[in-house]
Amino acid sequence: MINTIIFDAEGVIIDTEPMWDKSQKEFIGRRGLSYDRKKIKHLISGKSLVDGVKIMQKEYGFRGNPKKLAKERKIIIKKLFKSQLKFIVGFKGFYQKIKKRYKTCIATSMDKELLRIVDKRLKLLQLFNNQVFSIGEIRYVSKPNPDIFLYAANKLNSKPKDCLVIEDSPNGIEAAKRAGMKCIALTTTYGKDKLIK
Repeated sequence: MINTIIFDAEGVIIDTEPMWDKSQKEFIGRRGLSYDRKKIKHLISGKSLVDGVKIMQKEYGFRGNPKKLAKERKIIIKKLFKSQLKFIVGFKGFYQKIKKRYKTCIATSMDKELLRIVDKRLKLLQLFNNQVFSIGEIRYVSKPNPDIFLYAANKLNSKPKDCLVIEDSPNGIEAAKRAGMKCIALTTTYGKDKLIK
C-alpha cells in the first residue's frame, strides 16, 4: 500500500524547465552551435551537470573538460534561478492536500548549490520538513540509476513497493521503475509520447 510520495524537484515542484532551455541555448550557442531541444532535452533531463555536458559533447561534437564545462553551465543557470524561480502551477494546493496522509520528500538530480538557491527562494526544506535529497548525497549517480529514489525511501524508512514517485522526465521514470516503485508522470516538460515506454 502506498504510504510515501517521492517528488522530483524540477518540472514537478518548481518550474525550471524554461530556464534550463534558455541556459542550454546560451551554453551551446557559445560554441557556435544551435540548441536542438527535441534532440537533446530528453537525454539530459535528470542527469547531473557533468553527465549532461558529456551527453552534449557526444551529441554536438565539442570538446573540453566536462567538469569545467559543467561549472560554466552552472554559472549560466544560477543567474536565471536567482531571478525567475516559481512553483509549478497547482503544486502547493496538491501538496497541502496530501502531506498529512503520506510521508513525503524530494529526490532530485539537482546540484546542491542550485538546490540551496531554490531553497532560499521557495523554502523547500521547511515545506518538506528537511526531507530533501540530492544526488550529491549518493556520489552524483544520475537517473535512470535508481539510487536516489532508493536512498530517499531508506531515509523515510519506506519500502520501495510502498513508494509513489512523481516525475516529469524519461530518465526519472525509468529510475522509479528500476527502484521497484510506482510512478506518476507529469507532462510539464515532455509530451505523453516521450514518457510512455
